[in-house]
Amino acid sequence: MSLSYYQKLHQHYDSSYRNRDLRTTMSQYQQEKKSSAIYTHGSAAYSSRSSAAHRQESKAFSQASTASYQQQASRATESTHAFAASRKTASAYDYGYSHGLTDSSLMLEDYSSKLSPQAKRAKKSLLSGEEKENLPSDYVVPIFSGRQVHVSGITDTEEERIKEAAAYIAQRNLLASEEGITASKQSSSASKQSSVSKQSTSTLHQEEAFEKKSRKVAIREKAERLSLTKTLEETEAFHRKLNEDHLLHAPEFVIKPRSHTVWEKENVKLHCSVSGWPEPRVTWYKNQVPINVHANPGKYIIESRYGMHTLEINACDFEDTAQYRASAMNVKGELSAYASVVVKRYKGEFDETRFHAGVSTLPLSFAVTPYGYASKFEIHFDDKFDVSFGREGETMSLGCRVVITPEIKHFQPEIQWYRNGAPVSPSKWVQTLWSGDRATLTFSHLNKEDEGLYTIRVRMGEYYEQYSAYVFVRDADAEIEGAPASPLDVVCLDANKDYIIISWKQPAVDGGSPILGYFIDKCEVGTDSWSQCNDTPVKFARFPVTGLIEGRSYIFRVRAVNKNGIGLPSRVSEPVAALDPAEKARLKSRPSAPWTGQIIVTEEEPTEGIVPGPPTDLSVTEATRSYVVLSWKPPGQRGHEGILYFVEKCDAGTENWQRVNTELPVKSPRFALFDLAEGKSYRFRVRCSNSAGVGEPSEATEVTVVGDKLDIPKPPGKIIPSRNTDTSVIVSWEESKDAKELVGYYIEASVVGSGKWEPCNNNPVKGPRFTCHGLATGQSYIFRVRAVNAAGLSEYSQDSEAIEVKAAIAAPSPPCDITCLESFRDSMVLGWKQPDKTGGAEITGYYVNYREVIDGVPGRWREANIKAVSDEAYKISNLKENMVYQFQVAAMNIAGLGEPSAVSQCFKCEEWTIAVPGPPHNVKYSEVRKTSLVLQWKPPIHSGRTPVTGYFVDLKEANAKDDQWRGLNKAAIKNTYLRVQGLKEGVSYVLRVRAVNQAGVGKPSDLAGPVVAETRPGTKEVVVNVDDDGVISLNFECDQMAPNSQFNWSKDYVSTEDSPRLEVESKGNKTKMTFKDLGTEDLGIYSCDVTDTDGIGSSYLIDEEELKRLLALSQEHKFPTVPIKSELAVEILEKGQVRFWMQAEKLSGNTKVSYIFNDKEIFEGPKYKMHIDRNTGIIEMFMEKLQDEDEGTYTFQLQDGKATGHSTLVLIGDVYKKLQKEAEFQRQEWIRKQGPHFAEYLSWEVTGECNVLLKCKVANIKKETHIVWYKDEREISVDEKHDFKDGICTLLITEFSKKDAGIYEVILKDDRGKDKSRLKLVDEAFKELMTEVCKTIALSATDLKIQSTAEGIRLYSSVTYYLDDLKVNWFHNGTPVKYTDRVKSGVTGEQIWLQINEPTPNDKGKYVMELFDGKTGHRKTVDLSGQEMPMLADRARVVGGLPDVVTIQEGKALNLTCIVWGDPTPEVSWLKNEKPLVPDDHCSVKFEAGKTAYFTVSGVSTADSGKYGLVVKNKYGSEISDFTISVFIPEEEARKATEQAQKGNKKAK
Repeated sequence: MSLSYYQKLHQHYDSSYRNRDLRTTMSQYQQEKKSSAIYTHGSAAYSSRSSAAHRQESKAFSQASTASYQQQASRATESTHAFAASRKTASAYDYGYSHGLTDSSLMLEDYSSKLSPQAKRAKKSLLSGEEKENLPSDYVVPIFSGRQVHVSGITDTEEERIKEAAAYIAQRNLLASEEGITASKQSSSASKQSSVSKQSTSTLHQEEAFEKKSRKVAIREKAERLSLTKTLEETEAFHRKLNEDHLLHAPEFVIKPRSHTVWEKENVKLHCSVSGWPEPRVTWYKNQVPINVHANPGKYIIESRYGMHTLEINACDFEDTAQYRASAMNVKGELSAYASVVVKRYKGEFDETRFHAGVSTLPLSFAVTPYGYASKFEIHFDDKFDVSFGREGETMSLGCRVVITPEIKHFQPEIQWYRNGAPVSPSKWVQTLWSGDRATLTFSHLNKEDEGLYTIRVRMGEYYEQYSAYVFVRDADAEIEGAPASPLDVVCLDANKDYIIISWKQPAVDGGSPILGYFIDKCEVGTDSWSQCNDTPVKFARFPVTGLIEGRSYIFRVRAVNKNGIGLPSRVSEPVAALDPAEKARLKSRPSAPWTGQIIVTEEEPTEGIVPGPPTDLSVTEATRSYVVLSWKPPGQRGHEGILYFVEKCDAGTENWQRVNTELPVKSPRFALFDLAEGKSYRFRVRCSNSAGVGEPSEATEVTVVGDKLDIPKPPGKIIPSRNTDTSVIVSWEESKDAKELVGYYIEASVVGSGKWEPCNNNPVKGPRFTCHGLATGQSYIFRVRAVNAAGLSEYSQDSEAIEVKAAIAAPSPPCDITCLESFRDSMVLGWKQPDKTGGAEITGYYVNYREVIDGVPGRWREANIKAVSDEAYKISNLKENMVYQFQVAAMNIAGLGEPSAVSQCFKCEEWTIAVPGPPHNVKYSEVRKTSLVLQWKPPIHSGRTPVTGYFVDLKEANAKDDQWRGLNKAAIKNTYLRVQGLKEGVSYVLRVRAVNQAGVGKPSDLAGPVVAETRPGTKEVVVNVDDDGVISLNFECDQMAPNSQFNWSKDYVSTEDSPRLEVESKGNKTKMTFKDLGTEDLGIYSCDVTDTDGIGSSYLIDEEELKRLLALSQEHKFPTVPIKSELAVEILEKGQVRFWMQAEKLSGNTKVSYIFNDKEIFEGPKYKMHIDRNTGIIEMFMEKLQDEDEGTYTFQLQDGKATGHSTLVLIGDVYKKLQKEAEFQRQEWIRKQGPHFAEYLSWEVTGECNVLLKCKVANIKKETHIVWYKDEREISVDEKHDFKDGICTLLITEFSKKDAGIYEVILKDDRGKDKSRLKLVDEAFKELMTEVCKTIALSATDLKIQSTAEGIRLYSSVTYYLDDLKVNWFHNGTPVKYTDRVKSGVTGEQIWLQINEPTPNDKGKYVMELFDGKTGHRKTVDLSGQEMPMLADRARVVGGLPDVVTIQEGKALNLTCIVWGDPTPEVSWLKNEKPLVPDDHCSVKFEAGKTAYFTVSGVSTADSGKYGLVVKNKYGSEISDFTISVFIPEEEARKATEQAQKGNKKAK
């Protein structure tokens, strides 16, 4: 086989498999197969089995093959066939098995890498005539239309691609076998001899046994070889079209399943054949539910053989009537084919119980009325979807409930959805669901392509109903502010090997600036990598994308760009392959038909050496400013090999031809040229080439000017809006003239006066009419339209006239409740209630018809009035006395005459002679609340013999009996309205009115109601408002208006329509009544009722007090003032600056301030600095220094729009001098603070220890700063050096007293200056300090304590220290203590005491110690009245026995005895010279019986002389008894006596 010129030149197709990787893979693949064992189920392995097993397998296969051959198979011409087994055959068999081929299709002789030079001959049928007659007559599955497929998964890895390429080479080599396929016995024998020379004796034995095979076995083997041969030939032809990356494409149905109608209990088979790469996986569905063969064993059989997929349904019953779907899927996508199966049942054998046993569905195409069930179906839609609004990227569901009458369970309707009239098919973007009674259409990801009119059509048998509503999809929020919206409807217009032309629709929203163009992105299917196709934006909405790889599939998207940035991308297009259409059609048709039993293989040698002729029919199919597209037909003379094309161009008027595609020849007969100069003229021609050379050029095209041939359409004209509903408007227009390739129209709407336009549709609509939804009720809009085609968007049309959004006008509904208000001898007065629905326009009048009724038989109708009457009452004249009449009334508005009312009851025309008045009429209620309502009526037509003097209103619950009526007013009221109070919330009432005159009370009116006493949700009240101009208005808003509702204002429930003092303006659901000049004549109740509602209304009372309030508020608004928060004030700043300031409540950006001094305006300059803070409302003016000439009046004047304000400050006389002095002081203070200074001057403080601390706080000091203390101008030396870290300097004076009085001074100084602070502690200042010190000492006093002494008891308290200035007073039982020898007071150190000697019972009581600090007395208390006195008797004491002095001679023994008392018994101890005495043998002590203490010294000496003491102690006290021991020596005494005597004698001389 020779390769074409193009394949040789560009290494295309088969040459791609000869690269290093694939050759290595192929070699490894073949070696593995050759080295593997021969598959035991194929070829020569049959001879090793037993003959019985061999015959059994042959018989089984013969039956299987007979069931699978077609009826048209021809008779076989050869009876036997010799077959030689070899390792190559086994290898090929193993390859086929690994790729899904069964053993019966793998009998093959040999293969090699050389192509056979002989042409293949047609082979006849292998079936005998007898076998052909035994074939079944039904349609059977064709078994030779493709390979059998067993797909366990879908893979797309490079490794598996290489393996598939290697497998393909193995298949191609099999088909290119040099020996070919022979059928003669001689060639078979030669093949066996060749095999004998290479194989063992065992192989020869197998050949001999094989020759004895039966005729059926031979036929089977022959069929298997032919099957594999055809399969591999088809595979080779398919893979020959692959490039090096394989042609991956989505599944396509070659043979689709067809629908069947069968009888019950019959079997049915559905067949389909699918192409695609990789091989698709096929799944069968019943009514969108996957079929599970394991859940219904034996019911379903699913097979996939040789590329043919089969679903067999056994023993069909009525429930098998359904829609079946075959779904084919691979990595490139999913495709489905549908078929319906209808199972018929004999009419006489209908099993009704089985019919009701379960739910079955009817196929979509079934349109037969069920037997005996219904001849007509009624289809209704409930819970319908309305006009819907969504946004790109959101989800949305449309649905409605379908009610079908009569209901038949097993017959389900056919549900079909449409968008703009085209059926909607389920996809990844949209899904449909039928749940048995509800149909739903769900959008998983909204796009603007989904916008349109959606219709659901429900078909049941021969009947169907449908419902439609529009879906609007708004643009998603732009990622870049001001960027345009995303384009839409990206589709492929044309595709071939070289380029794909993409088209799209321009978006309606450009982001506020014109769209500069569009960027096109592409992405190869199976990847996530997007690449941009054009470097500069293109404006034309079509673009040819080049640079594609042949055979690969791509998806595309488009982005719009303006000066602000690039917008969001569009929805991706459907995948499209870069293939010629003819190639696509050929691939789709492979295989084209089931196998016919004959295989015709031809091979022709290519015709080489023929230069192709010129192409024909060259033309320019499309020309824009960006590109030009050429198309032509291939030449007739081109040989049998592929041809390529070269495109040439030249400037118009020259013959200078230039080749455009020198580097890359064109493979398809279409080409897109870029980089042409806009506005320049060119001619084009094309040449063909192949291996033989380049042919002659085609005829040149006509001169083509580069530019957009398609013009932008002209703007539409005559935009006419018309009313539709309360939220929509119908817009119609004249279509653009001479518009070519028009895509549609965009409509925009704008609220009158806003200047902001919003799109009404985001998907262009075709036709001159569109309904714009989503508008605000009562708002006025204008509209404009522009056309769009591929060249761009037209200019905007002229704006339409403004139209208010409200429901279209219709004729009113019939009036009701016709009653006779008055009757005369020949006339009657009728009354009625106005229609419930006015039709959106004011009722202009009524027409009354009447007819006679004789003996119960009505006559013909006659007109009572030719001219419409405006009131809801009319007098009919020229009637017959005592004749019975019936009446009917019809209402009219500008839309026309409505339907007449129901026929009234019979009324007799006779003179009324009753004296009482007739019934009031037109009774209605309004302003319904939970406890009240307002009832209104009109006076009766027949007033009786005397005028009506008043009315009575009756009320009862709606379900109460007639005897439950109760009157609401005891006395008749003259007004024709009444506010009914005291209702029970949630109770339903009816009301009536009776008129009264002098003769009595007349007949009651018709009932008003029933009405439920409740405040409905959303109920609003009339609100009074005073605007900025002082205009007073009453405002009301209603959110529950009907499409034709109107507002009716009244004063005291009388219409104000013609009042010259009022002006009413209503817009949408809001209304406003404005007072032109509110005064006392406007006092009253103002109410607003809403027509076409159930009593919705509200009222507002303006009495004298409210009138005064409103007039005052109006005056304030007319002449507004700027609210002042703080009046003008002045303050002195740190440096002595003066700040004038005031604060307003708020200041706008337009506020102006004037600064006035002594009636002259001052301005900012060196002396004055002004500042305004509009956020806080603070206004400031600063002056550096106050001088004498600055005395006067300062005023700040404010102007904020209409509002004015001012504030004044007077600085004259002493006020100004004081301010000036303070300013100067602050200036000096600032100067002082530039050096070291006192932040806080010298002061004193009394510490907790009752010391006086002098302290001051310093600032702005440094390391060199010194501090010196002085008292009375004498420096005080301070032990510690001051540390200025904390800025505090102190001087501590301990035990402060009068000697510390004086003048203290502290001085700070360094090189920057000095500062001083003085503190006078003399006179009054000293007294104040001493009082504080005494107070601190008094506060430090402890609580009074009791101490027992030898003389009695002592009361004492301790202080920190004592000063004579602290006065001490003692009190006993509230009286001052009288001091005596027994009762004494004193101070010892820091102890203040009261001594009571020898206490008596009179000393019991409460003792108080008062410490007076000079201002306040501080008291401490103790009580001796209860428990303290008994302890005085029981305290330990020495009763007696011890002398004061003991004189004893040395050497003598000393014995002392004393009596001790105390309860409890005291402890006894001895002292010597105030130190504890330790007893020993020389000095012993003893205490007996708790009473007697003994002190003994044996042999006293002079060392024993001293002061001794006996200490007794118990819990109540202690006592010390002292005595002195004096020891003398007798010799010394004599000597002393002699000396004294001698001295006496001398004195005597």
